[in-house]
Amino acid sequence: MITHFRRRVRSLRAEYGPSRAGAGPDGRRSGPALVVWASLVAAAFAAGAVLHALGMLPIDHLPPLHGHFRTPPPSLAAPLLLAVLAVAALPALTARLRFGAALLVAYGTALAWTVLLAVSGEGLARPLTGPYEYLAVLPAVGDDPLGWLASFTERLPGYPTHVRGHPPLPVLVLWALARVGLPGPFWAAVLVVVVGCSAVVAVALTVRRLAGEEIARLALPYLALSPVAVWIATSMDAFFAGVGAWGVALLVCGGAGGRARVLPGVAAGVLLGALPYLSYGLVPYLLIPVVAAFAARISRATALACLAGTAAVTAAFTAGGFLWPSGVLATHAEWAADPGAARPYLYFLVANLAVLALLTGPATAAGLVRMTPGGVRALVAAAIVAVLALDVSGVTKGEVERIWVPYATWIVLAAAWSPRSQGVQGRRWLAVQALTGLLLQGLVISPW
Repeated sequence: MITHFRRRVRSLRAEYGPSRAGAGPDGRRSGPALVVWASLVAAAFAAGAVLHALGMLPIDHLPPLHGHFRTPPPSLAAPLLLAVLAVAALPALTARLRFGAALLVAYGTALAWTVLLAVSGEGLARPLTGPYEYLAVLPAVGDDPLGWLASFTERLPGYPTHVRGHPPLPVLVLWALARVGLPGPFWAAVLVVVVGCSAVVAVALTVRRLAGEEIARLALPYLALSPVAVWIATSMDAFFAGVGAWGVALLVCGGAGGRARVLPGVAAGVLLGALPYLSYGLVPYLLIPVVAAFAARISRATALACLAGTAAVTAAFTAGGFLWPSGVLATHAEWAADPGAARPYLYFLVANLAVLALLTGPATAAGLVRMTPGGVRALVAAAIVAVLALDVSGVTKGEVERIWVPYATWIVLAAAWSPRSQGVQGRRWLAVQALTGLLLQGLVISPW
């Protein structure tokens, strides 16, 4: 058994070390990428401070982030300790354990990392208790969810901020959660964190299907300790990320080897079809499963089953009285009247990308320039293209920390290609990722 593990480690180093990923010693090709990453982040904060001082960003106090500066609290010691232990042990565990066990370890680490970060700040459920959040509208749903759904667009101006900015499905999910006996912000937070962190498993399963188990194992530590965890606890966008990731995983794994798998295809279609009804900003996300389906060469039957599941979701909402195009128009009207619409377009065109850089971390920037061609690179590229589409559209001017969460979950895969020639070097890059998350949690008070 020990000999087998040693062979596996040697195989990983030989196939995905610097000889395959880049030319010359580790870091030679990644240096410019890291300079760009740091310069983008620094420039966004510097320009944002100037614009805020000039009164051009009155509702943003720490642009490009929508939050406030603070000094790191002593409670940050708990996630710091976890990060130290995880950086030391997680890469070896995910490389040597059976793949199913490696997935469980990575998922457990992601859960612990996310929860400890949240508890070190305002608390696990605090972001979901605000008057602008989804829970505030549950009394309006009452005992008649179908009636509420049918009148959703008409009554939209009277709803809280986040409800006005989204389709009705997030509210219906929380309503259903309360109906099964789990009401209130705590259980809503549990749902968000459990589903959001499960994207680690779904993304790894997708990677294994497209690029093999070894690449999936390399990616697991970076997925588990990603800086995006700061906004997984607790924003509903983390729930969206989990739904989308499992939709992609079911699509490509359900049709593995070209075999027709109707039920996984339908389930994937239902999850992916739900995305536009969870957030209007998830429409570009659908590029990811399309690219994944082509890369995995799923069967025609699986693809048709997926389309049937997607159509069923649209048909159900339409029958319930909610027309998606009408919801888009109503939300756009509310957005145009919101102070956020007056934010300067050109600044956030660049600053939004700086926020994405923070969510994905410097190791992702280092890995992007070293990724080898294949299905995983296509997935990362699809997620980046989707983000750029939203960014250029101008409907995401600021407050993208949570909006980027579903996309960042895929983009962070590039960190698996960050420079390394030895295990110590790999752990250093993982430590940099964890440090980025700790700094974001410790220095920023975010409403999410």
